Amino acid sequence: MMTNLNLILSSILFIMGLFSFVLNCKHLLSMLLSLEYIVLSLFLVLFIYLNMMNYEFYFSMMFLTFSVCEGTLGISILVSMIRTHGNDYFQSFNVLQC
Repeated sequence: MMTNLNLILSSILFIMGLFSFVLNCKHLLSMLLSLEYIVLSLFLVLFIYLNMMNYEFYFSMMFLTFSVCEGTLGISILVSMIRTHGNDYFQSFNVLQC
């Protein structure tokens, strides 16, 4: 019973992260933060699922490693965008420009 409640709570957290990602598309930093929130809620779902099935938690450590790599890539893109354009607005960033 308690694990079902935890899964429902973590799915609500995931949906809230998706809403914040969709609604905050003005700044790159806010989108990166909402993506990290989604990754943490997915980690919670994975942890609860592995705990329910009595599996090893090695896969959760792999998931955390890849999420840290994803966060590092996002921060590097943010820094390069701020250096070239001066801000992190998506309106000032032209995708077609090389």
